[in-house]
Amino acid sequence: MARAPALRKSPSGSAPPRAWQRMLSGRRLDLLDPSPLDVEIEDIAHGLARVARWNGQTIGPNIFSVAQHSVLVEEIAFAIDPSLPNRWRMAVLLHDAPEYVVGDIISPFKAVLGDGYKGVEERILAAIHLRFSLNPKPPAALHKITKQADRAAAFFEATHLAGFGLVEAEKFFGRPPVPLKNLAALLQPMTSDDAQKLFLERFRLIEQE
Repeated sequence: MARAPALRKSPSGSAPPRAWQRMLSGRRLDLLDPSPLDVEIEDIAHGLARVARWNGQTIGPNIFSVAQHSVLVEEIAFAIDPSLPNRWRMAVLLHDAPEYVVGDIISPFKAVLGDGYKGVEERILAAIHLRFSLNPKPPAALHKITKQADRAAAFFEATHLAGFGLVEAEKFFGRPPVPLKNLAALLQPMTSDDAQKLFLERFRLIEQE
């Protein structure tokens, strides 16, 4: 049975607004004090497959989802370093997993929101990492390759889906360390059901290796 988060009292003694998200699995994830016990990979996959990258400003009849982006980033990270340990590959795949709860807020708006939003994201990601036996605070080397792969994915998405020119994309995201070859199929926006399946299949593959 899902664990209901404890109510926090406001200074006046009244109950504050609800701070948890109910998942289709029945779990309730407290956004302010997330527990690894309330994290399920199926909920993550379902949510990420329905969250649009680039605020939906991409070409095609389907959104380019965070689920697809996550698989693309993991693919790029593995191409950069084929010796990447499986636990690190899983962490890369889950790098944007908090967005299954908070959505994908574009970087310029995150800068406006400041540290409050970042703190919520970090707490949720730490709970997700603990749920899957990962280090709640990734080591510097893992953070570096995740960021490198994430920026490369952003470059490819920007130029192939979001209307950026090559010069403009390189200015914002840098030159990708890997070629587009073998990545093109992952840049084709797909239905939410297909994106969910893709994400879960990649997670299971990494988990079983």
